[in-house]
Parts: sequence; C-alpha cells; structure tokens
Amino acid sequence: MRRLMIAAAAAALATPGLAQVNTGSGNGLVAVNVQDVSILNNFLNHDQISALNNLSVPVTVNVPVGVAANVCGVNANVLAKQRKTGMPTCTAKSGSKALAQNVISQKLNQKRGH
Repeated sequence: MRRLMIAAAAAALATPGLAQVNTGSGNGLVAVNVQDVSILNNFLNHDQISALNNLSVPVTVNVPVGVAANVCGVNANVLAKQRKTGMPTCTAKSGSKALAQNVISQKLNQKRGH
C-alpha cells in the first residue's frame, strides 16, 4: 500500500510538467496577427477561404512558439523573452498548415482536420 501511495505522489509531482506544454493562454503561446489572409490560401479549402475573407483583419490567433517563429520569421528565443513583459506577439509573413489549423479552430470555429 505504501508503494502505491509513493507512486501516486510521484505521478502527481510529474503532472505539472504536462500542463506547461503549449496549452492555455500565456503558456507558451504567441498571439500571431495575420494581416494578409491570402498567405493561408494554400492551406485552406475554398469554403474556408471564403469564410476567412469575411473576417476583418488583422486576424489574431494564439499558436505555439515554434509555429509563430516559423510564420513570423522571428527567432523563438526572441518570442520567449517577450513573455517577461506579457503575451508575445508577432505578424505572420508566411502561412503554414499549423497556422491555418489554428485559424480554422479559433476563428472559423471548425474542428481541426476538416
């Protein structure tokens, strides 16, 4: 019984590490502004593009640091340093499948993969 309690305690101590993996506002996420929605044309279907064109720009979505660094052309370390003063932000210079999926789920209210 004692071993079971120790194992449960060890698992509980390990759990906070899982909660830090890019979930929730401010936990490793970057607010990416999409000024030109046409950068997502190659990653969305016709209906999604039409729906996106009906939104006012900039479209802002929260994405993991790695995605933001890729589409904004910014070093991930620079974005991580911005967290000290608040939620990091950047402007997308290119599109990606990951950015498009976040736009779909956050702005078009559709499930990922559709």
